[in-house]
Amino acid sequence: MFERITINPEVCEGKPCIRNLRIPVAIIVRMVAGGMSFSDILNAYPSLEREDIKQALQYSALLTEERVIVLPS
Repeated sequence: MFERITINPEVCEGKPCIRNLRIPVAIIVRMVAGGMSFSDILNAYPSLEREDIKQALQYSALLTEERVIVLPS
């Protein structure tokens, strides 16, 4: 589903990254949230592609859909 998102314990401490490029998904999401355009982000990170940004946003959206189940103590 997310072929451009990689999670590797040896890359960025296991945080989700874009194609093992050591560019965490969180950085991309923060840039978009901060008002940067896709073009601005691609200029800042020339190794990225437009689809990388889209998948980072889709991955982040999926994470917010998780249900939290509180277990009794």
